[in-house]
Amino acid sequence: MKCSSSSVESNLSCVKSRTLRCTGLLFAFALFLSLHAFPQEATFVGTVTDPSGGAVPNATITLPITETGLSREIKTNPTGEYVVPGLHIGHYVVKAVASGFKTAEKTGLVLNVGDRARVDFPMQVGGTTESVTVEAAAIRTQTDTGEQSNLITGNQISELAINGTSLFQLAALAPGASNDITNYKDVPVGGDTAVSFNGQRTAHNAFMLDGGENYDRGCGGCVSVAPSSEAIAEFRQLTSNYSADYGLASAGTITMALKSGTSKFHGSGWENNRNDAFDARNYFFPAPNKKQELRMNIFGFNVGGPIIKNKTFFFYNMEWRRYIDGGSTNQTVPDPSTYTGDFSSVTTPIMVPSATRVSPSVLFANCPGGVAPAGIVPGTQFPGNVIPSCMINPNTTALLGTGFLPTPNGAFDPVTGDAPFVGGRQHSAEFERRNGSH
Repeated sequence: MKCSSSSVESNLSCVKSRTLRCTGLLFAFALFLSLHAFPQEATFVGTVTDPSGGAVPNATITLPITETGLSREIKTNPTGEYVVPGLHIGHYVVKAVASGFKTAEKTGLVLNVGDRARVDFPMQVGGTTESVTVEAAAIRTQTDTGEQSNLITGNQISELAINGTSLFQLAALAPGASNDITNYKDVPVGGDTAVSFNGQRTAHNAFMLDGGENYDRGCGGCVSVAPSSEAIAEFRQLTSNYSADYGLASAGTITMALKSGTSKFHGSGWENNRNDAFDARNYFFPAPNKKQELRMNIFGFNVGGPIIKNKTFFFYNMEWRRYIDGGSTNQTVPDPSTYTGDFSSVTTPIMVPSATRVSPSVLFANCPGGVAPAGIVPGTQFPGNVIPSCMINPNTTALLGTGFLPTPNGAFDPVTGDAPFVGGRQHSAEFERRNGSH
């Protein structure tokens, strides 16, 4: 589009129109890429042979996926072998057609994320109009790769109780894995992914999402985006001896696949709820102290379906997370009666610092004449467990007078004679106000 008008208004209109057109083209190009950039890193491999075991070259292999009706097609090579990578997870019917042989078909095949499934076809002599259909049996031994891995299915993700709905806690269920997660709250960006595989460093793990890298290299072991666990179709923990195709980690690799739209409309909704009303009381905070607040509401919905039947599909996920995580404090504090230096009610002896720890010229600097008051001997107990006022720094007295220390709401420790403790509520309320997340 060329703009040649001498009018300023016309030129502005022309520029806007051209900008909109370019934006539209870029959006269409991005959409085109997105429709073709969803490999699930799953693969079918196999060999087509004749009744004598010889290779059948140039046989046509078709692989329609049940959920969407989309199909892939490939020819076998001169040795009768085929490999079909980058397939979406789901249920497949794999068919082999070759001239002079009956059409062979295997149904009930399930492809999971990270799979490398073998489907061989021993062909029978006959016409292509004849067919032999076999329902596939579950593959019990993986012979096409030596990887050590563990699959977590979508049903397991949805139905297993996960603290904070963090799917990375499920990753710790793999054999040889150790859960080092300390922050149970799942967050959209980053998140605590500290799972160690076979004793390797957690920072040396890598994460894949729909076949692409989902790894924050600047963080070391973090994900760039933590999708909703309800949007994950399944994921696989690759713990050792896996293919160099991944090549990003020296420890484990977690490869995840998002749910996608199918030829039928589907939707779901959920809420994960935790509340202190369901919790037992903390043993160290007996009544009348209130329990520290815990409010965790994670809720959302999924919806997916066809845009153009058997051609284009959509899937949409929305999730909200609301957190109030009240902290609690069980900390010893001095009794206000001791602020003046009177520890006569405390059984623990209060000692005068020795001359090797504090110089007498400093210790008694504020006392009359700069000398020790009567009865005060460095290295011995203060008489009556009372510290003379001249030995207390006036700045300390002023600081204690501000009330920055909470008053105790507990009792003295009968064993050690420690000062009273302050428990829970006075501090946790402020903690909740400052750290609540919505």
